[in-house]
Amino acid sequence: MSRRMSLSTSARLKAALRPVLPSRWRTPSAVVPVVRMQGAIGIGTPFRPAVTLSSVAGQLEKAFAVEGAKEVAIIVNSPGGSPVQAHLICRRIRQLADETSLPVTVVVEDVAASGGYMIACAGDEIVADPSSIVGSIGVVSAGFGFDRAIERLGIDRRLYTSGENKAILDPFQPEKAEDVERLKEIQREVHEHFIALVKERRGAALSDDAELFTGAFWTASSGLALGLVDRIGDLRSVMRERWGDKVELRLTTKRTPLLKRMMGRGGEGVEASLPDEAMAAIEARALWSRFGL
Repeated sequence: MSRRMSLSTSARLKAALRPVLPSRWRTPSAVVPVVRMQGAIGIGTPFRPAVTLSSVAGQLEKAFAVEGAKEVAIIVNSPGGSPVQAHLICRRIRQLADETSLPVTVVVEDVAASGGYMIACAGDEIVADPSSIVGSIGVVSAGFGFDRAIERLGIDRRLYTSGENKAILDPFQPEKAEDVERLKEIQREVHEHFIALVKERRGAALSDDAELFTGAFWTASSGLALGLVDRIGDLRSVMRERWGDKVELRLTTKRTPLLKRMMGRGGEGVEASLPDEAMAAIEARALWSRFGL
């Protein structure tokens, strides 16, 4: 009885002193670094930065370097974009996970589609809200044709090239069937790489549904049965369930000086970059709108 009372008194004393004790003397809570990736991949503006490897690499490295971290959580909210940037990000996450032996949980917010889903596949576990959009495992290319417009305006297109294929799919010239076929060949190759990555990362969890790799997308509720996600939930609930109510979710951030953001992606001034930024905004808006967002 005396020993039990002594232990109880000791526990109460520690609890009372915890707020004023140096951090190294406190009982540590589980720490989970969190990295947020939001936006179109490779398509952005100074005030709506693109998700690229260079834009998230520092945050990823910082998250995986947190001392005592139990795992790393990555929030993905992206309708897709550049397949190359998506693959580079996915690969970098896996490299860091292997180097540190830390598990990775990806949490999907509104959407992880196309390249966004490719990034999500870097997770050892994919968690999503029941209404999140996932999938869209395919490749899309889009552009505009201005050949008839410049003809009506009486504008001549003067283009000089060395190499017969240098000007394929020029938006100011009529579309050619052979150019379109060449583009489709490239799309098929990129699509095959995408499918291989999903199969490698998701493995036996994937269903044999014929629609899985057609570019179709689903809510996470349906995607659960298809093996596109592992569970329905949200970041805080899942982490509390796994590591306890006192788990510390530590968001890693990247600070970009205002002047640098205003200078644009390539360092040009605001006025010089306005046309590019306007087109990037249109492209990003088109990606989000495909999923009703």
